[in-house]
Amino acid sequence: MSEEKTMPATESMADYEEELNASLKQIHEGDVITGTVIGVTDTEVILDLKYYTEGVIRAEDFTDDPTFNMKEEVHIGDEISATVVRRDGGQGQIMLSRKEANEVLAWDKLKELQEQGTNLKVKVAGVVKSGVVAYVEGIRGFIPASKLALEYVEDLNEWLGREIEVRVINVDEEDSKLVLSAKEILREKEAEERKTKVSNVAVGLVTEGTVESLQDYGAFINLGGGLTGLVHISQISEKRIKHPSAVLKVGDTVKVKVIAVKDGKLSLSMKALQDVAAEEIQEETIELPESESITTNLGSLFAKIKL
Repeated sequence: MSEEKTMPATESMADYEEELNASLKQIHEGDVITGTVIGVTDTEVILDLKYYTEGVIRAEDFTDDPTFNMKEEVHIGDEISATVVRRDGGQGQIMLSRKEANEVLAWDKLKELQEQGTNLKVKVAGVVKSGVVAYVEGIRGFIPASKLALEYVEDLNEWLGREIEVRVINVDEEDSKLVLSAKEILREKEAEERKTKVSNVAVGLVTEGTVESLQDYGAFINLGGGLTGLVHISQISEKRIKHPSAVLKVGDTVKVKVIAVKDGKLSLSMKALQDVAAEEIQEETIELPESESITTNLGSLFAKIKL
């Protein structure tokens, strides 16, 4: 029985189409090209360009961000766009700059992030007058001190190296200005936390609070734990008053009753507690006429008896 010989598969030009196209592709200085990361060191990133040679981005050509760590933030398989700065880096590689490509691509990305209101995590890389600096897409961004936190920031140096969540609020490519803010995100989180706390407050709860502010329409009462409620002017006193200051002043400790919880807001009443107290007093005085009546009837009875 003769052995059958396996014939080698017939190869065609189609099998080498990708390699052929790569060898024929022309790359020029100034071109923006995209490659896949195949190597990362502390000093450079190596890209597969689907070309006869590899592309190299040195650390100084990758970003200006001093907090950027190549080995931690660039991974095998990442796709990176970069500008060709030299066709031969001395060892046949294509020398690339991600920084130069960013000048072309990053601003469009930043505008998109602003339009979408995307939340971004950044690391504070520096402290400048009236704010701090952080980098997004390799572009230097400014965060004003007033946009760092909900409260006043006294020492900006305490924020250096801290990772925070921000949004892009202003993009000016012409003047190379990028402004970021953390405040809007913090306000939303605070409002959500407050809404959760408010939803756990039961109508009818009686508690104490401190008068936080007085307005023409009522008084805001700080109940502690981040909760504030409004006592409408009509719920402050049984008497008709023209302004809350006729009865209250900021800093007063008052007892209030929760009379409504709606849309994350607490409606409070001082008058409701006064009404309850009045009812209790009235209930007590209702019994008094009966005893007085008995006393009067007995007195009349004894008055009619002749001794």
